[in-house]
Amino acid sequence: MHEIHPGAIHLPSFLSLDEQVTLVARCRALGSAPAGLYRPTVRGGGRMHVDLCCLGMHWNPVEYRYEAVRSDHDGLPVQPLPSDLAALARRVVEATGMTIAPDICLMTFYPEDGGLGLHQDKDERPETLAAGVPIVSLSLGDSARFRVGGFRRKEPLETVVLASGDAFVLGGPSRLRYHGVPGLLAGTAPAALRLAGRFNLSFRQY
Repeated sequence: MHEIHPGAIHLPSFLSLDEQVTLVARCRALGSAPAGLYRPTVRGGGRMHVDLCCLGMHWNPVEYRYEAVRSDHDGLPVQPLPSDLAALARRVVEATGMTIAPDICLMTFYPEDGGLGLHQDKDERPETLAAGVPIVSLSLGDSARFRVGGFRRKEPLETVVLASGDAFVLGGPSRLRYHGVPGLLAGTAPAALRLAGRFNLSFRQY
């Protein structure tokens, strides 16, 4: 376990290879189900460079809010968050000494040329944000260059390579730090996953 900043914690190799194989299969099944993966359009009309599937509640990328249906896309009701995935998020957080009652998971798939710009995750309830309830990230597939900054977009950034099976937690005083993924290291996924690209599971408490 490596604490980048207080509450910003990297947990390398948190998942075994067998757990990763099982979880990739789950991601593929959830992504191909109704209300599965789609390529979102954000406020302003641009398209994201990742595919998104929300569990528990849908994050609307046009209105920056959570909702029960995908009103920005197809109007389908969101898939529930499976209890075993919620338990996995709690297991990660327990290793850091923090707590979470996860009720949302944003599952993103990054193609080999995918990425995610610098942003803050601040659309959860004000009480959740004020309490520093963490966000839990699990990486599967190709390694990602993950950047963690400060509380303003122009503050210095630190880069951490997140490999398949790694977990990362942003909570406590680091809950609202800017972060993003400028790109992947293509071809670095474990062969057993049979995956080109990266799945990321981001668990939150609304």
